Formats: sequence, structure tokens, C-alpha cells
Amino acid sequence: MATRWAICGAGKISHDFCVALRTLPAEHHQIVAVAARKLADAQEFAKKHNIPTAYGSYEELAKDPNFDVVYIGVINPYHLQMSLLFTNAKKNVLCEKPLGMNSREVRQILDSAKKNNVFFMEAIWTRFFPVSVEIRRLLEQGELGDVRMIRAEFGLPLLHSERVTQKELGGGVVLDIGIYPLQFILMAFNGEKPESIQASGVFLENGVDETVIVTMKFSQGRMASLICSSRIEMPNEAVIAGTKGIARVPNLMWCPTILEVNGKRTEYPLPQHGMPYNFDNAPGMSYEAEAVRQCLLKGLKECSVMSHADSVLLAEVEDEIRRQIGSVYSQDKV
Repeated sequence: MATRWAICGAGKISHDFCVALRTLPAEHHQIVAVAARKLADAQEFAKKHNIPTAYGSYEELAKDPNFDVVYIGVINPYHLQMSLLFTNAKKNVLCEKPLGMNSREVRQILDSAKKNNVFFMEAIWTRFFPVSVEIRRLLEQGELGDVRMIRAEFGLPLLHSERVTQKELGGGVVLDIGIYPLQFILMAFNGEKPESIQASGVFLENGVDETVIVTMKFSQGRMASLICSSRIEMPNEAVIAGTKGIARVPNLMWCPTILEVNGKRTEYPLPQHGMPYNFDNAPGMSYEAEAVRQCLLKGLKECSVMSHADSVLLAEVEDEIRRQIGSVYSQDKV
């Protein structure tokens, strides 16, 4: 029986998620409804993606009994509102990252999911790529030895994008793309909270964080560093160095298809679909979608690969990074 998806938001990321779903077997995944703030936008999106039902409000979608899980693809500041809307309507949810603007919002969302006994996951799609699966296997089996250092970076020239540069839209490099190297480090250190964090950053004239460098110290003297920038393109690689070797994601570390282990290179081709998409390697969103389906089939309320605890830790570390560099949103002042 197919998992029936609803789509909350008719923007670029929701388009790419629908493209990714089309790479999966139709008997396993179906898109049955979409909602946007304007009915015309939802109808146009529905026509493009052959979706049978379109709504001009998110509240109408929340009342629809004919779907199994909703994908929330609205902009960052609305994740809290939409997540509460759907969890309180007893709907299973996959919500785009960052789950909340701060850890207080993340806890509020996850508390609502737990109270309403629904499945909920933050869409950290990177963790579901075959490269990430193999990295976790290498680490679990000790093939890199004692991991001592992790380095991860993500930089792209994104200053043309209001989503990244406008504070009221949730702009800022830490939440927008810094979340990817940070989640990589926390995944590789198996969800351990860093013992210390040192962060430094520079800002755009409007007070939005533009480039940030973070050094983290973990237990037993293990270290990690991350760099994120919305001004310049960087190599965008991630490196895990252990006493027995090195694992390296040479580029596109947030949507990886190549892994090098002690110099041996392995490629993991993406699923293919004919429709154009907006973001690098977007068909890879299919991996997280299938993971959600498997969780739902098993009756799970969270996914061990990106658990509720993982989301809280990610938000807590982001909070501390932003505190140190002085990045403040209106949501932090509540």
C-alpha cells in the first residue's frame, strides 16, 4: 500500500521533493494533496506535479483525512506554526530544516508530536544518502580507528537570495547551510554534545550572519571544525581522520555521491527522473522519503537516523554558536 504524501508549501524545495518522490515506485509513494497560501499557486503546483487536490490554505490541508504524512517546505520562520498545525491535527510530519529558529521552538514542536502520538522528523536529507550510510558503517565497525579530527565546510555565493540574507525570512548562514557541516560532525561523533564551542563570524550590514568559523572540542581530546559562508564558494568537503585512516567527502558534502576512504573512491549514482529541479542532487531527497515510509510501516514515531534528540542537539549547538557571534532573531526574544 502506497504512502500518501501531502505537500505544505509550493516553493522550490517542495517542487524538488515532489521530483524526488517521482523517482520512487508509484505503488510505494503517492502525492495526493498540496496547499499554499494562495489557491492559484497550489493549483499551478498541483497541475505541474499531477496532484489531485489543491488547497488555498494550510488549515484546509490539515483537515484532509486522506493522506498519511505531510512534507513541510515553507520558509524557516513558519516551521513552528506549520508543525504545530499538523501535529495538533494528528498528522505525521517531515519538516524541512532547520526545524525551529532556536532550540526552544524545536522542543515545542517535538513535545507536540509526542503529545499527539504522531511520527515527526526533521528533514536532514544528508543523513540518508548512501554515502552517509557507509560513513556510519565505517565508524561503527572501527575501520577508521579512533577518530580524532573532523572537518566540514559549506560555502556558496548566496547573497542574491533573500531567503539567506533577510532576517525576517529566517536568513543567516548558521541556520541555512551551517546546519549541514554541523550535523555531519555530530553524526560522526554519534550524537555526542561538544564539551566546548568557540565561534567567530562576520555579518552583512543588516545583521545577518554571513561567514562563520567554529571549533569544537569533544570528550577524550577529539576535535572538529566547521566553516560556512553565504558569500563565497568553498571546496565543500568533509573529512574524518582516525588513527587507521581517512574518510573524505570531496565535494557537495550536504548531498554527497562520492566517498573516498584511504584514497579509494566510490561513487553512488543518484536516482533519475526527467523533471528539472532547483537544488544540487535534489533527487537524493528520495532517500529520506523512503526512510519515512519505512518508519511509518513499522509504527515508529521517530527515525533513529535523525532522531528527536538529534534535532534538539543540533538546535542547541546552533543556539550557542549564534550566541557567541551575536546572531539574534525576533524568535529568540520571546
